[in-house]
Amino acid sequence: MIRIQSLTKQYGQRIILQDLNLHLGEGEFAFLQGRSGSGKSTLLKLLYRDIGNNSGQIEIDSTTIEKIPKYQLRRKMGIIFQSFELLERKTVLENVMLAGEVIGRTWREIEPEASRLIERVGLQGQKDCFPAQLSGGEQQRVAIVRALLNRPRILLADEPTGNLDTQTAIEVVQLLKELHVEEKMAMLIVTHSEQLLEQFPAKTWIMDQGQVGIHE
Repeated sequence: MIRIQSLTKQYGQRIILQDLNLHLGEGEFAFLQGRSGSGKSTLLKLLYRDIGNNSGQIEIDSTTIEKIPKYQLRRKMGIIFQSFELLERKTVLENVMLAGEVIGRTWREIEPEASRLIERVGLQGQKDCFPAQLSGGEQQRVAIVRALLNRPRILLADEPTGNLDTQTAIEVVQLLKELHVEEKMAMLIVTHSEQLLEQFPAKTWIMDQGQVGIHE
């Protein structure tokens, strides 16, 4: 699903990523680990085209990423952020539905799927709540559902447990693992947590100074 070849990204003279070669297969689950400043978030931003690369190639589903219109890329790819990125004045249901609205889907089309996913993550009684009424773990579950609404084939999660306590972090990653199987998607989770890697053994890419090694 994701193929990266000879990827380099730099800002001025500072090299962030250097000659990266990675592959995430269809339906595969992997972690991306590394210290702060090692290039993890930069790689994810390249994958969802928030920024551009200096050289090298990224392919998504066998197509060069620059040839995929952004609206199509957002259908293929769900994104979860550490800070949840929920709109405070919208309810749980409205926050989830927004992911469908931005790519032109109607409320009538997406409301059943949104409700199903909200129920799946245990928030069926909180559809009409606002983010401030939810715990951090519950807000992250809303963010997960929003990322899944358009049935993406790839899910990228940038430190999705970074603002959560240890037990809630474990519960969130367990949920992601279950959804990975149920929804049959490729999933890449950025984390710096050794505990999560021990709790959930999986392919792990270790990023250091813009380069990466793989620990199976």
